[in-house]
Amino acid sequence: MGTKKDVHAAAKIGSVARETGISIDTIRFYEKEGLVKRSGRSEGGFRLFGQRQIQDLKFIRKSQELGFSLNEIRELLLVRDESVPSCSHVKELLERKLTTVREKTDELQKLEASLKSALRKCARELKTSSTDHTVGCPVLNELARAAGGTHED
Repeated sequence: MGTKKDVHAAAKIGSVARETGISIDTIRFYEKEGLVKRSGRSEGGFRLFGQRQIQDLKFIRKSQELGFSLNEIRELLLVRDESVPSCSHVKELLERKLTTVREKTDELQKLEASLKSALRKCARELKTSSTDHTVGCPVLNELARAAGGTHED
């Protein structure tokens, strides 16, 4: 941040946090991790961020919204800064991310089906059992059987 022009264009960390929607602690963490170039300091010791650093922070935030990990974002930043055709590399990263999201979606759909099934069992038991619940909770019984034990209320 050597020139006067840079200093006048610089912003303090609080205003950068507001502009980017990233907390001050997270900005400091990104600096420590090398995702964002370390900021210069004002004469009073305040961190001063230039436009490039603010753009990098916005890039990181948007990348996270797409589900990229910090290591993947580090890779994206390197590819972006190499100034070489990088679309095929980014496409590969996006395809991998999409595969991961689809796998998670499948897992969540299976979880949803299991929870619905457990709720149906509970509803059936509550409709058919008397108020003393001598049979026990079918879901707890099933979990106990899966764990290799038995459970009776």
